[in-house]
Amino acid sequence: MAKKLFIPGPVSVAPEVLDKLATPIIGHRGKEASELQKSITHKLQKLFFTKEEILLSTSSGSGLMEGAIRSCTGKRAAVFSIGAFGKRWFEMAQSNQVQADLFEQEWGKATSAEQVEQVLKTGKYDLITITHNETSTGVMNPLASIAQAVKKYPDVIFCVDAVSSMGGSKIETDTLGIDICITSTQKSLGLPPGFSVCTFSAKAAARAEKVPFRGYYFDLLSLYDYIKTKDYQYSSTPSLPHMFALDYQLDRILAEGIENRYCRHQEMAEMVREWAVKNYSLFADSDYLSDTVTVINNTRNIDISELNKELGCRGYQIANGYGKMKDKTFRIAHMADYTIEDIANLLKNIDDILN
Repeated sequence: MAKKLFIPGPVSVAPEVLDKLATPIIGHRGKEASELQKSITHKLQKLFFTKEEILLSTSSGSGLMEGAIRSCTGKRAAVFSIGAFGKRWFEMAQSNQVQADLFEQEWGKATSAEQVEQVLKTGKYDLITITHNETSTGVMNPLASIAQAVKKYPDVIFCVDAVSSMGGSKIETDTLGIDICITSTQKSLGLPPGFSVCTFSAKAAARAEKVPFRGYYFDLLSLYDYIKTKDYQYSSTPSLPHMFALDYQLDRILAEGIENRYCRHQEMAEMVREWAVKNYSLFADSDYLSDTVTVINNTRNIDISELNKELGCRGYQIANGYGKMKDKTFRIAHMADYTIEDIANLLKNIDDILN
């Protein structure tokens, strides 16, 4: 039985989107490939609220995260972490011999603009990484206030992990002054895993030109220059099936209306939160709750694996807590193409199993 995946990625994919993965393959160096990438770029610029360039990557979002911190750190990177995935950016810096410092927040709490400013005013850093939406904790960072702090330091490259929020939460990239905003296909965009995209500002490109060892496959300046000189083509062989599906899914997203999509995500989030507060409690700080995934304290000490087994028989799946929060919490994602009705049916089935 195919399950509806209410986990923080990968999400279930609409059948008509899956069909596009079977589009007959074209040559990746021809005019058709250029036109396909241009089409994707123009649609993504609307979704990201940006006029800057869009880079594609046949990889998970982690590839572009590693590329960002390696390609654009000149002096030192300030990595702000509010959970497992924020810390990953620091580990990437270490493994690439990029000078970086980690500023961790207690799990369940957000990074504040004041914390960011305290770090940046030291003058030690020329790149900052922020996780917009942390799926291990269910916290959504206050991006607008953080952006105001970063803007006081115009030499700092501003990188944002929007892997689990872009397409489900409004991020006005250019207004916020974000230089590199990264997302993956398998979360709020509602596509299969294996592909990711990011914005790449002219400011980021200028910085990357001064960084001598940017790697090869994830050299973001190389991807950027290839687009400029090769008429919107990818520097190696791209996953064309993902590109066909992404182009089609972006049409569906724009047809729904971007603002309508955000409202739908907020309504789903509120339904799950109300249910969680009534039956359990929320793990994350209530002032910074995610619009795409809710992390719930397992106050009733239920067997989450057993619950998932029973849910699987009914065609559903939720997620256990992540890392050190396994069994102490469980997670319900509400992202991509799901509806209020889908969420209501899931919660009804959970209640039915447990009661």
